[in-house]
Amino acid sequence: QVQLAESGGGLVQPGGSLRLSCAASRSIFRLNTMGWFRQGPGQQREWVALISSGGTTNYADSVKGRFTISRDSAKNTVYLQMNSLKPEDTAVYYCHSFAGYWGQGTQVTVSS
Repeated sequence: QVQLAESGGGLVQPGGSLRLSCAASRSIFRLNTMGWFRQGPGQQREWVALISSGGTTNYADSVKGRFTISRDSAKNTVYLQMNSLKPEDTAVYYCHSFAGYWGQGTQVTVSS
């Protein structure tokens, strides 16, 4: 069964850090670009960070320099390290495989 399972969301104060994880089925991870997207309250889903099967990364301007995407091929897992978090980073974060699959989402709330 094809699956993407996110974890690591939660409540954090402004300036804090969180690391999101997304465990994927090998078939949709191995040769595919993986990405993180987010959807804030009343907003459309937007892309945050992408990583190709070869490790090339791209970031939205809003998170560049603060977020880092990485992937572990041995674990079929993609990560999103989020530092210097801001209230505007509050959203449901979704893992995406460009094979055409989405995770269920994990809530990140940045608030004092």
